[in-house]
Amino acid sequence: MILEVAHLDVIPEKTREFEHAFQQAAPWIAATDGYICHELRRCIETPQRYVLLVQWETLEAHTIGFRQSERYPEWKKLLHHFYDPFPLVEHYEPVFRFERENSQLKVTNG
Repeated sequence: MILEVAHLDVIPEKTREFEHAFQQAAPWIAATDGYICHELRRCIETPQRYVLLVQWETLEAHTIGFRQSERYPEWKKLLHHFYDPFPLVEHYEPVFRFERENSQLKVTNG
């Protein structure tokens, strides 16, 4: 599983409009083969800052399957005009996962 992390700084007076547009844009990304799930989180300290977390089966599901699809221009049209500056987007692969299970810490490698 690949985790896409996008740091989104939205024009401050446009946050409500952005959140509404984001809900409209969600089906465009979700229709991509290799898409698992995504969530949008707003920063508590800086309310116009968001982070988008998208789980993909592979890196190519995002970079080719979505970014080179006919759906991406629709996503872009709905959302890209809200950003200032343009988002930093990075991809992460698993190294370790830690979970508490029955009062003990369980670790799983990548």
